[in-house]
Amino acid sequence: MDTEVGEIVAKLKEDGLLENTFIFYYGDHGGVLPGSKGYINEMGVHVPMVVYIPPKYEDLVTVKIGTQSDAFVSFVDLGATVLHLAGVEVPEFFDGKPFLGKGISQQDLEVRDETFSYADRFDEKYDMVRALRKGKYKYVRNYQPFNFDGLMNNYRYKQLGYQQWKQLYDKKELNKVQSQLFEPNQPEELYDLEADPNETRNLAQLPEHQKKLLELRERLNDYVTEMPDLSFYPEFFLRQHAFENPIAFGQNHIADIQRYSRIADAMLLDFDDAKSELQKSLISQDRWERYWALIACSAFGHEAIAFIDQIKKIAKEDSELINQVRATEFLGLINAENPGITMTKALYQSKDGAEALLILNSIVLMQDGQGYEFNIDKNNLDEVVLKEQQVVRRLEYLGVITAN
Repeated sequence: MDTEVGEIVAKLKEDGLLENTFIFYYGDHGGVLPGSKGYINEMGVHVPMVVYIPPKYEDLVTVKIGTQSDAFVSFVDLGATVLHLAGVEVPEFFDGKPFLGKGISQQDLEVRDETFSYADRFDEKYDMVRALRKGKYKYVRNYQPFNFDGLMNNYRYKQLGYQQWKQLYDKKELNKVQSQLFEPNQPEELYDLEADPNETRNLAQLPEHQKKLLELRERLNDYVTEMPDLSFYPEFFLRQHAFENPIAFGQNHIADIQRYSRIADAMLLDFDDAKSELQKSLISQDRWERYWALIACSAFGHEAIAFIDQIKKIAKEDSELINQVRATEFLGLINAENPGITMTKALYQSKDGAEALLILNSIVLMQDGQGYEFNIDKNNLDEVVLKEQQVVRRLEYLGVITAN
């Protein structure tokens, strides 16, 4: 990288452009070691950045050249910063805020102590995780905590580090912290990054940290409901209905998203306090209210067994295939019913590649996390589904088709 950056700088000099060029040098989204790239921990989201400020344009910035700042900067801030340096007004709809340019002082940077992070699908592996860091504290919200971090992902498991980590786990040769990659997460995590930079001691349940937990939970909820966060809808539904104009879709459905967020947050309560909300949502006419109620029940696990009859009914009769799968996922997680027949049937019925991919995520979770066996016949899958590259990867892993 030093050589490649040097070549670019040399070319700028040769063309007489260096004295007029701001250079932003920053890393990719996370590193390459297991548990970093694609994850929401600090190894995955904290990347290096250096900015070169041409001496002739020192007057455009109020920070001193040659200094280092602890201000929090996110990727969404880069576009806003370049516009601000160029003297262009930053549009109101931009999420990011400038961190260099006229009117931005060292004091302004010192109060920038908050970042919002997100993780959803990584190739064929699905999840939904959000995080808010404020100062030294990091709050993590696992919306589907049963989707353990080490769930099979082809890209990651090409790396020998991942393979060995999984082998050691299977041999029961790891300690509690090392084993966490292959076990369910907690719905909420809270870390003191100064005392625990590797995020191994979850403070979320400790009484002395409840004030900070509630403060950061509320702040993160502000982000997901005001944005609003479109991932409260399954990806296949967004592809069908939102991709042409996601901003308009989000604004038109902001009240719905706030409602789904509230249902999802039922998993943060004691079950007795969440029961009424979940009971109402499981029989809702809104398919995505049912969807999130099912996910919340899976997060509660055996505590939610009171709903088993209603969930069995959803598994058999729901008009939405993915809700049948989510219901069966709950039944599989609590070992109440073998999910093989229902999930496989839903996979055969799917006519959408992204929907099938989400179903396959549950199938791999049931196989690798719960030990269930699946017998999938490739000939029963829709041709459109088989055109989805990530679906093919999942089917290769499951032994349904042979890798090229």
